[in-house]
Amino acid sequence: MHDLRVTSAHRPSADTSPFLRIWGVTRMTGLGRSTIYRLVAQEKFPLPVRLASRAVAWRRSDVEQWSEARPVISRGP
Repeated sequence: MHDLRVTSAHRPSADTSPFLRIWGVTRMTGLGRSTIYRLVAQEKFPLPVRLASRAVAWRRSDVEQWSEARPVISRGP
């Protein structure tokens, strides 16, 4: 019998992929799935790109740029 488990050595690292699926975007931003799609609809978050007929992802660089542009909350006086 063959072992069909996928080990980390056999799957691409999420840290190096140029694309992020929704679970990766939620982990990177701390936002929920519905919040991400709401912000996309309001044109306040990068648009996803189509990878296949039923698969979309976000460019990692777009999400990183969006994150860097977020205002930093300063500490009180």
